[in-house]
Amino acid sequence: MTQIKKIWSNFKRYQFLMSQLISRDFKVKYKRSVLGVVWSLLYPVLMMAVMAMVFSQMFRFKVEGVNYLVYLMTGIVMFQYFSEASNTAMTSVVGNFGLLNKVYIPKYIFPLAKCLFVGINFVLTLIPWFILIILTQFGLGTYPASINWYYLLLPYIFLCLFIFTVGMGLFLSCISVFLRDVFYIYGIILTIWQYFTPVFYTIEILPPSLQSLFKFNPLYQFITAAREIVLYGRCPSITSIVVMGVMAVGTLLIGGFIFKKKQDKFIYYI
Repeated sequence: MTQIKKIWSNFKRYQFLMSQLISRDFKVKYKRSVLGVVWSLLYPVLMMAVMAMVFSQMFRFKVEGVNYLVYLMTGIVMFQYFSEASNTAMTSVVGNFGLLNKVYIPKYIFPLAKCLFVGINFVLTLIPWFILIILTQFGLGTYPASINWYYLLLPYIFLCLFIFTVGMGLFLSCISVFLRDVFYIYGIILTIWQYFTPVFYTIEILPPSLQSLFKFNPLYQFITAAREIVLYGRCPSITSIVVMGVMAVGTLLIGGFIFKKKQDKFIYYI
């Protein structure tokens, strides 16, 4: 409890720095960009259009009884958030070595700021996602998406995704200080992870033994829970809700523990 109070106290104390880091990331990302923040809205739509054309038309991928566009975009926006946030969090400590060498700053602020920054972009991507859901009510696609009261559970699902991503960000940012090869290895891991996550396909096409294995993937749990609500109009099972929370908090605790244990040595390796 004392440790939690200390972290919360530091968070409030360095809140201004956090906002400045997030503001800086926005300025850098959209510098000299004509469309600017609009890209946050366009990117998932364009990705959905390309992937829908490739997998539904060329490879004939489809999911029976649901709107494939919504199915696809749900997977894209959630996996894209995790991918971008964990990737940028991984480089956050090494990338801010100048600040770390000059003044004392709680080091966890850097990966957390990256996850929050990408989280703002994630919230923006939800706008075209919701628009797409509404358009299915007016004939876009064979099946309409569902609009129901279970949407109130979506913030919980997105929060679990955020907490899980912060935990991964803390772990990766710590490891990358000591082993820079992680910058290159993680890109390969993300590619493999994407194919092991049912973003554009359904695990029902896999053998039962592989289906059980895929369910250990936290991103599968988050994406599937969101799809249960949006596509099928069903509430995720209690087991699924508990598993998501345990995976998220467990990853945060493990990542936070490793980060805290090693952070005092960062200065010698950066």
